[in-house]
Amino acid sequence: MQPSPDRALPTAADVDAAAQRLAGVALHTPLLTSPVLDALTGARVFLKAETLQRTGSFKFRGAYNKLSSIPPAERAGGVVAFSSGNHAQGVAAAARLLGMPAVIVMPADAPRPKRERTAALGAEIVLYDRAREDRQASRRRSRTSATPRWCRPMTMR
Repeated sequence: MQPSPDRALPTAADVDAAAQRLAGVALHTPLLTSPVLDALTGARVFLKAETLQRTGSFKFRGAYNKLSSIPPAERAGGVVAFSSGNHAQGVAAAARLLGMPAVIVMPADAPRPKRERTAALGAEIVLYDRAREDRQASRRRSRTSATPRWCRPMTMR
């Protein structure tokens, strides 16, 4: 992650705060080793089994961290995210746990299992044609009248 003028890198305090928010919510996933990979690389290789995490990916951690940092009084406004996959599912799951409405804007050609799983997690899915439509404008087709916050992938702050 490269720092930009409008977005600083997370600090150790940010990581500690995220760990506190995620405690008891995100699953502790194991570190695995592989003798074959160790032999191939000449080093000890550790694999983090994030497929065992809620929604099957690490994206849940970032989504829950971000959404849980929104003050409870502001959560009714919900959240909107643009994703066709794991981030969509992470946001939908985190929003459901926090009692927040979630709108996920997905390209119409997103894989059907991703769309179905995201909807099953309680999110409203808004589809758009990525060749002909602007995804930002597509969000306006949502049934929610609130102005939700935007949740971008890999948000630590």
